[in-house]
Amino acid sequence: MAVILAGGLGTRIQHLLPNVPKPMAPVAGRPCIEWLVRYLAGQGIRRILISTGYRAEVIEQHFATNPVAGVKVGCVAETQPLGTGGGFLNAVQAVGEAASGWLVMNGDTFALVDLAPAMAALGDGRTAGVIHAREVADTSRYGSVLTDESSQLVRFEEKRPGKGLISAGVYLFRDDLVRTFPQRTPLSLERDVFPALTAAGALIKVLPMDTPFLDIGTPETLPEAEPFIRQNLAWFGASPL
Repeated sequence: MAVILAGGLGTRIQHLLPNVPKPMAPVAGRPCIEWLVRYLAGQGIRRILISTGYRAEVIEQHFATNPVAGVKVGCVAETQPLGTGGGFLNAVQAVGEAASGWLVMNGDTFALVDLAPAMAALGDGRTAGVIHAREVADTSRYGSVLTDESSQLVRFEEKRPGKGLISAGVYLFRDDLVRTFPQRTPLSLERDVFPALTAAGALIKVLPMDTPFLDIGTPETLPEAEPFIRQNLAWFGASPL
């Protein structure tokens, strides 16, 4: 089961999208969030929860009237800002059932990665979670991911200049691991959850990705979304526009 984190206020681009939640930014004829759902459908995901926040009703109404074939989409609204980890847990608790695994991704990021290797890693009996990461020339905007020689997560490091791995914002967790997450809000996956997991000895595998990636959360990158979609339509199961 997948959870898309779309509860942020989107303050950096709110002036470009008045009264519209950031995930509903129109791109190539569809809202950004619908393109993410279509990507997940192409990866074989059939149940998707969207953790919503600002103008949650707009996202819920969109999927009620524009369903994506083969996918069941539900929305779980945050009544207050919960952080990335808190929004995820809120959605998990709302569905009220266990899953074979939980995929988590950001609603303002296109990280088009083949999920099969992560799913295979989670099935090895030892790995409790998987982080998709990508190498960038400068990690100062994002912070970086530090691994050991076997590609296991050591820690997240603060933002600093220089080349390194950054999180792509796509995570996969075993259900039993999710049940051990800290129970507090707000809760950050990167600052709270992963440090607690590694301190407890959980094995979190980091998988480098070299596939299309775009963070649409800034005024500079949002205009790049349309050409990005058009260049990567195969990932969304779409015909040329």
